[in-house]
Amino acid sequence: MDPSAEGARRTQRFLLPELLVAAALLAAGFAGMLPFSATPFLLIFGVVSLWRRGERPRAVGLAFRSDWGRTVLVGIAAGVGYQGFSLYVAEPAIARLTGRLPDVSLFAPLEGNVQFLLISLAVAWTLAACGEEFVYRGYLLTRIARALGDAPRAWLGALAVTSILFGVGHRYQGASGMITAGLAGFAFGMLYLATGRNLWVSVIAHGTTDTVGFLLLYLGKYPGS
Repeated sequence: MDPSAEGARRTQRFLLPELLVAAALLAAGFAGMLPFSATPFLLIFGVVSLWRRGERPRAVGLAFRSDWGRTVLVGIAAGVGYQGFSLYVAEPAIARLTGRLPDVSLFAPLEGNVQFLLISLAVAWTLAACGEEFVYRGYLLTRIARALGDAPRAWLGALAVTSILFGVGHRYQGASGMITAGLAGFAFGMLYLATGRNLWVSVIAHGTTDTVGFLLLYLGKYPGS
């Protein structure tokens, strides 16, 4: 028997219980049983999982980079570009199907409010950019792909699943918001895979996307707000 194949099967067996716990946390978060969302809890669970397996942060794409300049530039460009595409192409197209734009009323107090803007940006770069990218791209996408066999199709399947879960996690924005968030999750996941699983790029892109959106809300220039 091929030792590497046996090791892969053993890894898959250990991954299934881990994914069941992650699924339970997600379900609890979607059901409103957890404060804020499932993200902080999955973040802790994911970090503990890495530690128990003896894996370093590089296992999910958080390695120290020698190309920080390129990483930052690609992340910022992707974030600005995607937000422009989302606001002026994707969201209007989705609204024609659903009858309305994503519900951003939760962020209505941002307009002209510097204090709320700063708080929102802090949350965007910690809980959203760092937390959600670690959870949905770095941890869940990687774990699901490995559980499915670690083949190219497995990674694409994991990307689809995590994008849907990411969309459902934004259900407070209505049907249009869930679809929009799902597309964003797919874009961040593709960026993660296309850069050789460099999670820093996805984190920066996510944070930049949210920053542009919050600045537009603050200025009263957000389309449809």
